[in-house]
Amino acid sequence: MALIKRLSIMIAFSISLFSVSSFAQDYSEDAIADRIAPIGDVYIDGEIVTASSKQAPAAPAGPRSGESIYNTFCVACHGSGLLGAPKKGDAAAWEPRVAQGQDTLINHAILGFNSMPARGTCSNCSDEEIASTVAFLIKDLY
Repeated sequence: MALIKRLSIMIAFSISLFSVSSFAQDYSEDAIADRIAPIGDVYIDGEIVTASSKQAPAAPAGPRSGESIYNTFCVACHGSGLLGAPKKGDAAAWEPRVAQGQDTLINHAILGFNSMPARGTCSNCSDEEIASTVAFLIKDLY
């Protein structure tokens, strides 16, 4: 029995030495830079940077449409009703909100309201773009 116990301890010790040596890493600056390099990029609303240019595209020439902003930033919640967001086209859900007036709706969209963050996550949307998005959201209700 003692032989089995010793053999087990030796095997466990050998495995631990092997596993420790397999975690040895190169600490050169190049190796560290390779390990912490980003594995991907995030692009929002058509912002595509080509590998050769590495420059962000120019800002849009004019204001974006309410539909474009809705489809990019708002549809995730207002398309599914996530976190109690009124769905686009659901007149019953929008009725009490519309009754408060369009200025209130726009103010809530700009400043945030309940679970909705300010500007509905479109941090670079102008007040006019937010207003056109609110108009797009409620245009087919009545």
